[in-house]
Amino acid sequence: MTCGPSPSERCPAEDTPPTGGVFFCIYVFLNGPEDHRMSPTVTLQTPHLSDYPELVRVWEASVRATHAFLPDGYIVLLREHVLCKYLDAVMLVCCKDSKRRILGFAGVANGRVDMLFVAPEYRGQGIGRRLLRHAVNELNAERLDVNEQNPQALGFYLHEGFEVYGRSETDGLGQPYPLLHMRLVRTTP
Repeated sequence: MTCGPSPSERCPAEDTPPTGGVFFCIYVFLNGPEDHRMSPTVTLQTPHLSDYPELVRVWEASVRATHAFLPDGYIVLLREHVLCKYLDAVMLVCCKDSKRRILGFAGVANGRVDMLFVAPEYRGQGIGRRLLRHAVNELNAERLDVNEQNPQALGFYLHEGFEVYGRSETDGLGQPYPLLHMRLVRTTP
Protein backbone atom coordinates (compact mmCIF):
# COMPACT_ATOMS: atom_id res chain seq x y z
CA MET A 1 0.00 0.00 0.00
CA THR A 2 1.57 3.26 -1.09
CA CYS A 3 0.33 6.78 -1.16
CA GLY A 4 2.50 9.72 -2.04
CA PRO A 5 6.02 9.94 -0.67
CA SER A 6 7.29 7.50 1.92
CA PRO A 7 7.52 8.78 5.52
CA SER A 8 11.25 9.40 5.08
CA GLU A 9 10.61 11.41 1.92
CA ARG A 10 7.79 13.41 3.54
CA CYS A 11 9.97 14.36 6.47
CA PRO A 12 13.60 14.31 5.29
CA ALA A 13 15.09 16.28 8.18
CA GLU A 14 13.74 14.16 11.00
CA ASP A 15 10.99 11.78 11.97
CA THR A 16 8.70 14.16 13.85
CA PRO A 17 5.24 13.48 15.22
CA PRO A 18 2.49 14.41 12.76
CA THR A 19 1.16 17.03 15.16
CA GLY A 20 4.50 18.80 15.28
CA GLY A 21 4.18 18.64 19.05
CA VAL A 22 6.65 17.51 21.63
CA PHE A 23 7.03 13.76 21.99
CA PHE A 24 5.51 12.53 25.19
CA CYS A 25 5.56 9.21 26.95
CA ILE A 26 3.46 8.20 29.92
CA TYR A 27 3.78 4.83 31.59
CA VAL A 28 0.44 3.13 31.96
CA PHE A 29 -0.03 0.09 34.15
CA LEU A 30 -2.81 -2.16 32.97
CA ASN A 31 -5.11 -3.70 35.53
CA GLY A 32 -6.47 -6.34 33.21
CA PRO A 33 -5.76 -10.06 33.10
CA GLU A 34 -2.22 -11.21 32.42
CA ASP A 35 -1.49 -11.86 28.77
CA HIS A 36 1.63 -13.74 27.75
CA ARG A 37 1.86 -11.64 24.56
CA MET A 38 2.10 -8.31 26.33
CA SER A 39 4.18 -6.80 29.10
CA PRO A 40 2.10 -5.33 31.95
CA THR A 41 3.68 -1.96 31.11
CA VAL A 42 2.45 -0.08 28.05
CA THR A 43 3.55 3.37 26.92
CA LEU A 44 1.20 6.01 25.62
CA GLN A 45 3.03 7.95 22.89
CA THR A 46 2.70 10.29 19.97
CA PRO A 47 3.45 8.12 16.94
CA HIS A 48 6.00 9.16 14.33
CA LEU A 49 5.58 9.15 10.56
CA SER A 50 7.53 5.90 10.49
CA ASP A 51 4.69 4.35 12.55
CA TYR A 52 2.06 5.07 9.89
CA PRO A 53 2.25 1.65 8.18
CA GLU A 54 1.77 -0.10 11.52
CA LEU A 55 -1.09 2.26 12.45
CA VAL A 56 -2.80 1.33 9.18
CA ARG A 57 -2.28 -2.39 9.89
CA VAL A 58 -3.86 -1.96 13.33
CA TRP A 59 -6.71 0.06 11.78
CA GLU A 60 -7.42 -2.60 9.15
CA ALA A 61 -7.24 -5.54 11.57
CA SER A 62 -9.57 -3.73 13.96
CA VAL A 63 -12.05 -2.80 11.23
CA ARG A 64 -12.10 -6.34 9.83
CA ALA A 65 -12.74 -7.70 13.35
CA THR A 66 -15.52 -5.26 14.27
CA HIS A 67 -17.08 -3.96 11.04
CA ALA A 68 -18.41 -7.13 9.37
CA PHE A 69 -21.02 -4.98 7.62
CA LEU A 70 -18.38 -3.28 5.43
CA PRO A 71 -17.52 -4.96 2.11
CA ASP A 72 -13.86 -5.70 1.39
CA GLY A 73 -13.64 -3.17 -1.44
CA TYR A 74 -14.82 -0.39 0.84
CA ILE A 75 -12.26 -1.33 3.50
CA VAL A 76 -9.53 -1.15 0.85
CA LEU A 77 -10.75 2.32 -0.20
CA LEU A 78 -10.89 3.49 3.42
CA ARG A 79 -7.39 2.10 4.08
CA GLU A 80 -6.00 4.44 1.42
CA HIS A 81 -7.90 7.38 2.96
CA VAL A 82 -6.54 6.50 6.41
CA LEU A 83 -2.96 6.43 5.13
CA CYS A 84 -3.16 9.38 2.73
CA LYS A 85 -5.51 11.78 4.55
CA TYR A 86 -6.91 10.85 7.92
CA LEU A 87 -3.74 10.19 9.95
CA ASP A 88 -2.36 13.61 9.05
CA ALA A 89 -5.66 15.34 9.88
CA VAL A 90 -5.71 14.42 13.58
CA MET A 91 -3.58 14.59 16.70
CA LEU A 92 -2.50 10.99 17.21
CA VAL A 93 -1.71 8.99 20.32
CA CYS A 94 -0.90 5.29 20.45
CA CYS A 95 -0.22 2.56 22.97
CA LYS A 96 2.98 0.56 22.46
CA ASP A 97 4.12 -2.48 24.38
CA SER A 98 7.65 -3.14 25.63
CA LYS A 99 8.55 -4.51 22.18
CA ARG A 100 7.37 -1.19 20.65
CA ARG A 101 4.41 -2.83 18.89
CA ILE A 102 1.39 -0.57 18.44
CA LEU A 103 -1.55 -2.09 20.30
CA GLY A 104 -4.06 0.65 19.52
CA PHE A 105 -4.34 4.31 18.63
CA ALA A 106 -6.67 7.30 18.72
CA GLY A 107 -6.91 10.45 16.63
CA VAL A 108 -8.50 13.70 17.81
CA ALA A 109 -9.30 16.90 15.91
CA ASN A 110 -11.41 19.89 16.93
CA GLY A 111 -12.71 18.28 20.11
CA ARG A 112 -13.72 15.06 18.32
CA VAL A 113 -12.40 11.53 18.61
CA ASP A 114 -12.16 10.80 14.88
CA MET A 115 -10.36 7.47 15.31
CA LEU A 116 -10.05 4.88 18.04
CA PHE A 117 -8.84 1.43 17.02
CA VAL A 118 -7.33 -1.43 19.00
CA ALA A 119 -5.63 -4.49 17.52
CA PRO A 120 -8.06 -7.42 17.87
CA GLU A 121 -5.69 -9.50 20.00
CA TYR A 122 -5.49 -6.69 22.58
CA ARG A 123 -9.19 -5.86 22.86
CA GLY A 124 -10.65 -6.15 26.34
CA GLN A 125 -7.37 -5.27 28.07
CA GLY A 126 -8.01 -1.58 28.78
CA ILE A 127 -6.19 -0.18 25.73
CA GLY A 128 -9.27 1.50 24.22
CA ARG A 129 -10.30 2.90 27.58
CA ARG A 130 -6.82 4.37 28.16
CA LEU A 131 -6.79 5.94 24.71
CA LEU A 132 -10.30 7.37 25.07
CA ARG A 133 -9.61 8.79 28.51
CA HIS A 134 -6.42 10.40 27.24
CA ALA A 135 -8.37 11.88 24.32
CA VAL A 136 -10.97 13.30 26.72
CA ASN A 137 -8.70 14.42 29.56
CA GLU A 138 -5.62 15.60 27.65
CA LEU A 139 -6.86 16.42 24.15
CA ASN A 140 -10.26 17.85 25.20
CA ALA A 141 -12.35 15.50 23.07
CA GLU A 142 -16.06 15.72 23.84
CA ARG A 143 -17.68 14.29 20.70
CA LEU A 144 -17.38 11.32 18.36
CA ASP A 145 -19.26 9.34 15.74
CA VAL A 146 -19.75 5.57 15.78
CA ASN A 147 -21.15 3.25 13.12
CA GLU A 148 -24.69 2.29 14.05
CA GLN A 149 -23.92 -1.30 12.98
CA ASN A 150 -21.09 -1.58 15.54
CA PRO A 151 -22.97 -2.34 18.79
CA GLN A 152 -19.82 -3.23 20.74
CA ALA A 153 -18.30 0.19 20.10
CA LEU A 154 -21.60 1.90 20.89
CA GLY A 155 -21.81 0.04 24.21
CA PHE A 156 -18.21 0.94 25.02
CA TYR A 157 -18.80 4.66 24.43
CA LEU A 158 -22.06 4.64 26.40
CA HIS A 159 -20.24 2.97 29.30
CA GLU A 160 -17.50 5.62 29.09
CA GLY A 161 -19.96 8.49 29.56
CA PHE A 162 -21.07 9.38 26.03
CA GLU A 163 -24.67 9.67 24.84
CA VAL A 164 -26.23 9.63 21.39
CA TYR A 165 -27.54 13.04 20.32
CA GLY A 166 -28.02 12.55 16.59
CA ARG A 167 -27.83 10.25 13.60
CA SER A 168 -26.75 10.46 9.97
CA GLU A 169 -28.04 8.05 7.33
CA THR A 170 -24.61 7.89 5.67
CA ASP A 171 -20.97 7.82 6.67
CA GLY A 172 -18.44 10.56 5.94
CA LEU A 173 -18.04 9.40 2.34
CA GLY A 174 -21.79 9.37 1.73
CA GLN A 175 -22.13 5.58 1.85
CA PRO A 176 -25.16 3.89 3.49
CA TYR A 177 -23.48 3.12 6.81
CA PRO A 178 -25.37 5.21 9.38
CA LEU A 179 -23.42 7.10 12.01
CA LEU A 180 -24.55 7.86 15.55
CA HIS A 181 -23.30 11.21 16.83
CA MET A 182 -22.24 11.08 20.47
CA ARG A 183 -21.18 13.64 23.08
CA LEU A 184 -19.60 13.31 26.49
CA VAL A 185 -22.08 13.80 29.31
CA ARG A 186 -20.02 12.50 32.22
CA THR A 187 -16.44 11.51 32.83
CA THR A 188 -15.53 8.18 34.32
CA PRO A 189 -12.80 7.72 36.91
